[in-house]
Amino acid sequence: MGTVFSLDVRDELAPGTVEAVVHRLHTLDALLSTYRPDSEVSRLGRGELDLADCAPDVREALALCEAARGATGGLFDARAGGRLDPSGVVKGWAVEQARALLVVGGSTRHSVNGGGDVAVGRGPLSGRPWRVGVADPFTPGRLLAAVRVESAGVATSGTAERGAHVLDPATGAPVTALVSATVVGPSLLLADVLATAALVAGTGACDLLDAHPDHDWLVVGQDGRQRSSPGWALRTC
Repeated sequence: MGTVFSLDVRDELAPGTVEAVVHRLHTLDALLSTYRPDSEVSRLGRGELDLADCAPDVREALALCEAARGATGGLFDARAGGRLDPSGVVKGWAVEQARALLVVGGSTRHSVNGGGDVAVGRGPLSGRPWRVGVADPFTPGRLLAAVRVESAGVATSGTAERGAHVLDPATGAPVTALVSATVVGPSLLLADVLATAALVAGTGACDLLDAHPDHDWLVVGQDGRQRSSPGWALRTC
């Protein structure tokens, strides 16, 4: 998927669990990565493959993309710019699947990181939550903030790693009003979708995110101005 995945597990796992997680991630990469010209998603986007002939994982991922498009009023769109790219759903979905396999393997204290999008279980120690860093979009290698989380997902969409890569579905042009949007919520998949949609919403991001009161968030404008949910300050450490 053009990024690195890592696991941090702080309790006992059934034999073969890590191998199952790695196998699942490689399967999803082979099917859904836009970085691989031979993936089913790449072939589908070029018109070489019909959706009906795709693997169930591909059909499910694209159904999730369509649901995300509807839930955000079109702000999230896997076909923004005319190119099929479900990455905004796939990465968070893959992280959640990896975490689910860890749970099946007996773990409750773990963190799964997929290119900066993180899903965690209980904290690494009793009474201590996980701490997840938020990259500074203006200064590579520097953290803008760190947040405390347990049994939640943290997703950031922005320019820190890949530049202005999120496209406005209405124009096909890169969005520029915001340089970073971080969302914390019960589901990493939804947090990832909301972070991407917030970048597209630009000056309307706060209204979009306020419609999800069970989520905390931080957005950073091109001018460096930061705006956040009321609960964000309670999470920072």
